[in-house]
Amino acid sequence: MLFNGIYTPAITPLTPEGDIDHAAFADVLEHLIASKVHGIIIGGSTGEYYAQTMQERFDLAARAKDVVGNRLPLVIGTGATRTEDAIAYAKAAKDIKADAILVTTPPYALPTQQEIATHVKAIDKAAGLPIMLYNYPARMGVCMTDEFFDAVADVTNIVAIKESSGEMARVHSLARNYPSVGLSCGWDDQALEFFAWGAKSWVCAGSNFVPAEHVALYEACVVEGNFDKGRRIMSAMLPLMDFLEGGKFVQAIKAGTALIGLKTGGVRAPLQPLDDAETESLRAIIAALKSDVAAVTGQSTHG
Repeated sequence: MLFNGIYTPAITPLTPEGDIDHAAFADVLEHLIASKVHGIIIGGSTGEYYAQTMQERFDLAARAKDVVGNRLPLVIGTGATRTEDAIAYAKAAKDIKADAILVTTPPYALPTQQEIATHVKAIDKAAGLPIMLYNYPARMGVCMTDEFFDAVADVTNIVAIKESSGEMARVHSLARNYPSVGLSCGWDDQALEFFAWGAKSWVCAGSNFVPAEHVALYEACVVEGNFDKGRRIMSAMLPLMDFLEGGKFVQAIKAGTALIGLKTGGVRAPLQPLDDAETESLRAIIAALKSDVAAVTGQSTHG
């Protein structure tokens, strides 16, 4: 499997009682399919996997497959501190015939590079599915370094990495030293740089509510190779990226999704929704972004 295009880590809508709203979840998935993103990820941090029970995660993955079918690639997150739990999520992904799995460093445990490699290999053995690695040291506590990549060189199912360290040196190293592992942008305000270094995909939570604009940047840089156009689109998107990095990331993604008319139901504790002023600021940023990107692309980017 090749990861190409915009992969959206889908939100998980909630009912007023705080349960998962499976009907609203299906609407989110249908919206993403209609918006022409290139793939969907379930069980990522944007989906609040860390605040869900194991059974809820199993049920969400199965529901996603029922809705998406074979219309788009479906990637299931396996993030967990215990290797045994990550294996269970990987096996469930295999059972529902997911297209790939997202494999993170176990959070909080602070494993060594060799221990991370052992963790990944155990998951790979259990699932036998294409793997997108997820390197996010700010949340997981450790970085996937060259020692790790050398230790998993024999794992042929590793096809891509969502690189979210925020360090361009990691991007340079991956592009130069590990060309068989497809680069996927996992640090939104570096998307242009990722594409310049050969990334073919972008895992971007903002595509839950402004998918066309994210697709436009991908198409400008990767499909058209027009980085002048890409810079103009990227410039238009930077205010949104700055807002999202203001300390309320998941809350802002859900608020943005609600602003386009989808039911979200807020966020699970300990997070709390945006206040009214923050929501209005986000509304204005989205409106300006859409207008500015439309001016660059020469067409409306609603949706």
